[in-house]
Amino acid sequence: MKKAENQILVIFGASGDLTHRKLLPALFELYSRDLLPEKFQVIGAARTPQSTDEFRNKQQAFISEVLKISDYSQLSKLADFLQLVNYIDFDTDDAKQYQILKEKIIFLEKEYNIPDNIIYYLATPPAMYDIIPINLQKCGMNVSLSGGSRKIIIEKPFGYDLESAQRLNHLLESTFHESEIFRIDHYLGKETVQNIFVLRFSNGIFEPLWNRNYIDSIEIISTETLGVENRGKYYDIVGALRDMVQNHLMQLIAFIAMEPPATFDPESIRDEIAKVFKALHVYSPEERVHNIIRGQYMEGNIDEKKVIGYRREKNVAPNSNTETYIAMKLMIDNWRWGGIPFFIYTGKRLKEKRTEIIIHFKSTPQQFFIGQCSGSSCNQLIIKVQPDESISLKFGLKIPGAGFEVKQVSMDFKYNTLSEEKLPDAYERLLLDAMLGDSTLFSRNDALEASWKFIDPIEEEWKKHPSKDLCYYKAGSTGPTIISNFREQTFRYIRNECELPIQNEIQ
Repeated sequence: MKKAENQILVIFGASGDLTHRKLLPALFELYSRDLLPEKFQVIGAARTPQSTDEFRNKQQAFISEVLKISDYSQLSKLADFLQLVNYIDFDTDDAKQYQILKEKIIFLEKEYNIPDNIIYYLATPPAMYDIIPINLQKCGMNVSLSGGSRKIIIEKPFGYDLESAQRLNHLLESTFHESEIFRIDHYLGKETVQNIFVLRFSNGIFEPLWNRNYIDSIEIISTETLGVENRGKYYDIVGALRDMVQNHLMQLIAFIAMEPPATFDPESIRDEIAKVFKALHVYSPEERVHNIIRGQYMEGNIDEKKVIGYRREKNVAPNSNTETYIAMKLMIDNWRWGGIPFFIYTGKRLKEKRTEIIIHFKSTPQQFFIGQCSGSSCNQLIIKVQPDESISLKFGLKIPGAGFEVKQVSMDFKYNTLSEEKLPDAYERLLLDAMLGDSTLFSRNDALEASWKFIDPIEEEWKKHPSKDLCYYKAGSTGPTIISNFREQTFRYIRNECELPIQNEIQ
């Protein structure tokens, strides 16, 4: 893999959780595999007063814990890596103080003979997304006067609705070119997600079947055992629909549903992703009632430990109607997928942590055999994104003995068998791609706005009727009880089975 040009990475919000849990560990892994540029420096920028040495010492402890480093040689390598890491403290709200950052960049470029190539990573609260780009522009730091490059990486959430997303896009495009803006979604950095491309477009046994003629339905499941942890203030505003569906799961849908790109270059791929979002069927108010279910977790047990309900979480309103669970049926109004339902399930405080995609193929025209596949197809393709990255192909075979009784069997493949090395973390791939200027796995403005056009009407309806049709489920369960047989039944039927618990159960 070719190396990126020599450059400097500036991390705003360097004293935060994202930096020490994800960004610096990912950079260290790239350093260990000799994938960083030959000449490379990191500048951590935040308001916390501390020296570079203090920052390095803290990050050494964090990275060692995150990556479970105990071997002396690795600790030595980590110490060498941290010599590339610098720190400055200044007030990011004050445009005048950006001169401090500018002087640090100029110093490092001269000291290490690094050309004027800069990446700005906004590992900050979303409120800073409006402030930092403008202040960089005021200080002349958004462009290079010597032919170098500028890039800016934005974490989710990218807006809270269509209007705010458009406003943020306009602001960024007034300070950076679209090709310099990298809207990051860590799901797209996962090896299994990227392999959807290869699975579909390099295998003649799959692509001819990848349409409404042979596929019955598609399920996308992303569940976790964790609650909102210390994110109550943020989560109570956004909920599961914005936090998971609008970005992560929409991207999975796009990878599954997109048409083959004309060429395998970033813009061709992103063109096809945008087309998927523009083809999403926007439900009328009547349709939404029967095609979307939202839930909220109550107290329950996770791994035999009692956990509190959502409304008792820190920084969550005691009467909150924010959803922590979503079940949704989506339709894509185009030639390939017309009439084929995409089912989404995502939620917190559920029985298990898993993210997987299940392709359900249609049954044969006639079914001659009894057994596990009676009345439905045995044929499924299961793509497991986490925790165990793998692909399973399921089909029916005869049980040995008299008669023709059928049993569903599986052919399984695990990604870790392809290499002795551990699968790289999502941030490793995405950081490296940003350094290389490869935007394939980053969202483009038109696709982002198209996804918000689908999400906005749902959120607006819930604002008008905040508690209507909100169901509840116990922590440690598989979700609201009405979700049983979800795929086989219509939403109109199971909606009538939604029973709300008595008030003291939900607090």
